[in-house]
Amino acid sequence: METQAVCGIEDRGRKETPPSRRLAIVHVVSSFQTGGAEQVVVDLAASQRAAGHDVMAVAIAEDPDGPRAEQLRRRGVEVRLVPKCPGFDRTLTARLAALFATKRVMLVHSHNHLSLIYAAPAGWLHRVPVIHTKHGVSQDMQGRRWLRSAASAFVDAHVAVSQPTAAVVLGRREVDPPKLHVVANGIDLSRFAPDPAARARVRAELAIPEDAWVVGSVGRLSPVKNHALLVRAAARSLPRSGRLLLVGDGPERGRLAALAAELGASDRVLFAGERHDVPALLAALDVFALPSLSEGLPLALLEAMAAGLPAVATDVGGVATALVDGETGFLVPSGEVAPLAARLSELQADPALAAQMGRSGRMIALRRYSAARMAERYMDLYALLLMRHPPRAAAAVRPSALLAWIWGASRAPREITAAADRGDGRPRGDQPSPRSPAALPS
Repeated sequence: METQAVCGIEDRGRKETPPSRRLAIVHVVSSFQTGGAEQVVVDLAASQRAAGHDVMAVAIAEDPDGPRAEQLRRRGVEVRLVPKCPGFDRTLTARLAALFATKRVMLVHSHNHLSLIYAAPAGWLHRVPVIHTKHGVSQDMQGRRWLRSAASAFVDAHVAVSQPTAAVVLGRREVDPPKLHVVANGIDLSRFAPDPAARARVRAELAIPEDAWVVGSVGRLSPVKNHALLVRAAARSLPRSGRLLLVGDGPERGRLAALAAELGASDRVLFAGERHDVPALLAALDVFALPSLSEGLPLALLEAMAAGLPAVATDVGGVATALVDGETGFLVPSGEVAPLAARLSELQADPALAAQMGRSGRMIALRRYSAARMAERYMDLYALLLMRHPPRAAAAVRPSALLAWIWGASRAPREITAAADRGDGRPRGDQPSPRSPAALPS
């Protein structure tokens, strides 16, 4: 299906003028756990905060806390938890709308399906532009498709992180084509580069021989990442002195450890657990592997490329838009052990080829996939939406203002970090201004 004509501010050949005024932006995510979408929010919110905008991040899952909250706080972003009740929460949209009114939010940006369902209608109640980013293709959410479809009607612009993701969205008729845009993910390139000192330090810490050939993967150990395929391929292709390093944690860890033992590879498969020094861990690898069943545009792959690693990845989602087969690594069919094992063996046997692929991948990452470039594209889209969605007259009463009055009198979202200052030395506290709807007499 053709997507180029309808998708993406990158594809339209003109750039909107970024907003000259100070914006109040809210990013709504499921949780602040470790993940690619959450890292995009950290980098995007940090860039917007550095540009002088007021930025807030809200997590809504039943247990929404996590390490990304601290990363956001350190970057001056206000962080809130508005936990969802079990099942379908009939109050969450109202509570979000009330928060948007109290904080005078000017633009709502939701990320992935759960945030879409609750935050998009809340943004509509607040009468501000709503943008939604789809970071990957949902594999197991058929039961909620009607909810996502209904919530999509409240969205002014949908963003897919790759052209293949956009094509799937159009094929499923999840989005009106004129609303669909493509903005590629980006990473903080300053954090990733070949680092011999980190390589030696991490290998010593993990008891990996200095001369060992090491394959690695970074990501949550969940079924969709299909690390079992990589364990099977590594058991076939790794030399006795080789290692497979899996960075991340999740529900599949026990099964993967049992599989490695079954294949006689327990001594060669290392589980690093969840780590926050990914750049150093990447420096310790010789090749990066991504065996996923589904992806949008994986940050882990972009980070590995920026670190100068050749990559072997399954040809799913937007992987092929970043990894150039035969130039920066190899694409292999999803779910097949033999091709993955063969390509890993090829790179192990030809260090010169692996090094050249790593250099080519790093050049592409530096040229195309910076967080700054990503943030600029999103700000262009924000500007377009704000031009199409002028502020309402001051006398108009927004539904969200009435909800803020109601909810503010009885309960408020829970704040979990120190609030960011407003940029003029005044803290953004919980107390509304005298003109805020939440301050009206009850």
